[in-house]
Amino acid sequence: MLRASAVAELAGVPTASLCCEGFVGQARSTSEGLGFPNLQVARVPGHVDVQSAEELRANVLAVTVDDVIRCLTAPVAAVTLGRDPGPREIVFSGSFEDVNRFFLENRWSDGLPIVPPTPEKIAEFLAFTDRDPDEVLGKLLPDNREATIWNIAVNGVMAGCRPEYMPVLVAAVEAMADPVYGVEHSGNTPGSETLIVLNGPIARELGFNYEQGALRDGFQPNTTIGRFWRLYLRNVAGFLLHHNDKGTFGGTWRVVLAENEEVLRRIGWPTVAGDMGAPERANAVTVSRFTGSNVVASVFGDTAEKCLPYLADALVSHTTWEVIFTVGMSTGMYRPMLILSPVIAETIAKSGMSKADVQRWLFENARMPAQRFERYMSGWTNLIPGKRSLLELARLGKAPRAFGASGDPQRLVPIVGKPEDFMIAVSGDPLRSNCYVLVHNGILGYPTMKQVMLPAAWQDKLARAS
Repeated sequence: MLRASAVAELAGVPTASLCCEGFVGQARSTSEGLGFPNLQVARVPGHVDVQSAEELRANVLAVTVDDVIRCLTAPVAAVTLGRDPGPREIVFSGSFEDVNRFFLENRWSDGLPIVPPTPEKIAEFLAFTDRDPDEVLGKLLPDNREATIWNIAVNGVMAGCRPEYMPVLVAAVEAMADPVYGVEHSGNTPGSETLIVLNGPIARELGFNYEQGALRDGFQPNTTIGRFWRLYLRNVAGFLLHHNDKGTFGGTWRVVLAENEEVLRRIGWPTVAGDMGAPERANAVTVSRFTGSNVVASVFGDTAEKCLPYLADALVSHTTWEVIFTVGMSTGMYRPMLILSPVIAETIAKSGMSKADVQRWLFENARMPAQRFERYMSGWTNLIPGKRSLLELARLGKAPRAFGASGDPQRLVPIVGKPEDFMIAVSGDPLRSNCYVLVHNGILGYPTMKQVMLPAAWQDKLARAS
């Protein structure tokens, strides 16, 4: 709504953006990032999802109508924006405790102690890239601030990263800045969190954990690069709680998931980055936002036939409203992830199944009743306007044909648009039979892969760093 209003205002047309009162603060912050800090907002009291038609009408007549008239007719007050510090400006000097207090007061910290980003430490990070410190990788909404090599180094220092992680940090921010990923949705109310998947020899070179406890903090590269992502969203993109990060509950950042590529080579399966188009053995990051996750404990069986039904059930059981990214809001954009422990991946591969075979099996078997799918779309939520059935949508060409096989409300329909939409990774304790499911946020954080570009004399630099 605000982006449309900004375009209209640019054309000289006054606007009034209707906004539920819980989002008024976000609207003001977003307006600043769009370059229109005084965009006019008309308040809608409460939240429309839990109001009766009569309550909504009363609230609109009592408050919203007057606000709309004011927005379109009253003089607009001038707004003075605060100034960002310059890239190389020294903003504060003091003790470690004083620096951390100053950063907290200015909302540049996630609440944990940060490493003060001194010019000397920033220079150490810049030594691990051949790119110009002032190079702009893109502009990040909502604040429309430039992502640069310099501010990547600054936030890398703050997050507790080591200088040699810099190539991975740059690739992650390139993915964040890619329009396909959709960083502007990082503050949406489900509070989804991004997972960074790392592939390539660099995982071993930098000491990433890809065995027991692969998704838990405790290893510096996995942990600090995960923290870096959230700090960068805060400090550069501009996502702040109680302002334009509107996660209803939210969650903390996820540690980086590195794949076990020795196992993948042994069973002949491609990596996550390979599935996304990266060359074999390329260093690459793949980022994607997930709405939730859960362990699939104690997968039992010595063949794929015995193991896969439990995994399919887990994918279906944990997929709820996210089906709007399969059919509806953005058809064909739902990409859940299944993380297999190495022993389960090897058991499945031993049955002669490739990763593509597993994806096809899941597509045919990880299905839910059409009636349940439709309730998630527009029965229990208001995410998809109207009450058209999957059968109607398929006949209109707005859903794949698999969704319109019949009118039986109990017929089973896929939870993704095509087999390749299931993302499959291999990591974790090599001798444990647990797996993990992550439920995907569709276009609001779509999977995006970027290769990691290493500086000249990488091995020499790495040897000196260690």
